[in-house]
Amino acid sequence: MTRVNPDRVKIGTSGFSYKDWLGNFYPQFCPQQDFLRFYATVFNTVEIDSTFYRIPTIEMVKRWKKTTGDGFTFTAKFPQTVTHDGEISDRLVNMKAFIENMRHLEEKLGPLLLQFPYGFKPEEHSDIFKALIESLPDSGKFAVEVRNKKWLGEGFYNFLKCRKVSLCLIDHPWMPRETDFTGDFLYIRMLGDRKKIPNDFSYERNSRTEELEWWSRLIEEFSIDKGEVYTYFNNHYSGHSPTTAKRLMEILAQ
Repeated sequence: MTRVNPDRVKIGTSGFSYKDWLGNFYPQFCPQQDFLRFYATVFNTVEIDSTFYRIPTIEMVKRWKKTTGDGFTFTAKFPQTVTHDGEISDRLVNMKAFIENMRHLEEKLGPLLLQFPYGFKPEEHSDIFKALIESLPDSGKFAVEVRNKKWLGEGFYNFLKCRKVSLCLIDHPWMPRETDFTGDFLYIRMLGDRKKIPNDFSYERNSRTEELEWWSRLIEEFSIDKGEVYTYFNNHYSGHSPTTAKRLMEILAQ
């Protein structure tokens, strides 16, 4: 039987500052400024979602680091001004600024994620994609998420492998379950369908046990044979990401 390597497995949620979690994850009267402190007592990692909307200040990044204990890891999305909008010159400037600020997390910095939109297509945006990936620094961990199946193929995988960038594997209704590993770490995002769970993230709609067992086997194998695994749950996946994240932790611990 395969046994998971706990030192290599990091499980958490996409974002942590949800008021819908008060009373069902956070204590009922927990002030919002204490959300991260409490969160870090349950999970060993978080994917910062707010960085998609703006580059965090150095002071904010240092505060995240100070608020969490030893062994905690942050990952974060690149800003939309890198992945979604703007001329390539502006995108590269924002990319550099974002990476420089996030590096103030020091030993708590994990992979940074380039999440591209549905309309980002190889026939229209391959030059932008190539320029962004080739401009990533050699030091650091980076992952790429695409939501258009036209990207998927040997040429795409080989390009990421050459740049040592990991393909983000996603559980999403419109994308296939990929098992192609392009980097020395694995980045998984449990996304779900926004149309089925558009809001109200106060309770879990579906335990998703069958899917979690499938992913748990992949996580076990990769953590034993290859390297670290980072797994994050979006609220749209089951309605209440902390509950589902903890269920995956329980499955892996069995």
